[in-house]
Amino acid sequence: MLLDHKKLEKTIEIKFKKTKILLKSITHKSYDPINSNEKLEFLGDRILGFIMSKRLLEIYPNESEGALDKKLASLVNKNKCLEVAKSISLDKFILVRKPEKKNIKIVDKIMADCCEAIIGAIYLDQGINEVEKFILRLWKPHIEKSIVTFIDSKTKLQEYSLKKFKVLPIYKLIENSGPRHQPTFKIGVKLHNFKFVYAKGNSKKDTEQKAATLFLKNIGQK
Repeated sequence: MLLDHKKLEKTIEIKFKKTKILLKSITHKSYDPINSNEKLEFLGDRILGFIMSKRLLEIYPNESEGALDKKLASLVNKNKCLEVAKSISLDKFILVRKPEKKNIKIVDKIMADCCEAIIGAIYLDQGINEVEKFILRLWKPHIEKSIVTFIDSKTKLQEYSLKKFKVLPIYKLIENSGPRHQPTFKIGVKLHNFKFVYAKGNSKKDTEQKAATLFLKNIGQK
């Protein structure tokens, strides 16, 4: 695998000064728990957020903070990192411990984490300008798709509450019933001096969205 680093460099279009950093970025903890890519992943995640925030401000100077935050979240999450990792066939290079005589599939989380680790490695080896070029090149199609962003009810309610009252909405779990494989949640939401508005659903996330939607409707904001 050590001989494949040149192929990886060709794939990501970057020639590393220190091959050791590149190899560390593709090393999963199952392969080498001491020299794994976990800290590079931590660094890469922060760099990706910084570069993408900077780019979004350049593209959308008139957007609200809430809209920018929504766009950012859609561009730097693990699913997006996974898409980028797949676009450069990163799974072919990742070092993981494999049981003898068995071919195992590289799981999605490992691929997404490795993508962030490579970003961290590029920054350490090449500097901020080169890592910015790398990110913007691979994320270009995803950035172009960010032109239209759907703002969900929780985000809308949060923006309304912060603007009007300088506080966040309060969500409260009222009831959790039903079997584990099919639970039912009852969640209430309120802000400032308004009364709680309640909704039911099969997941906390969806139920909070439903409650936020009803609250916005009740106050004439949707």
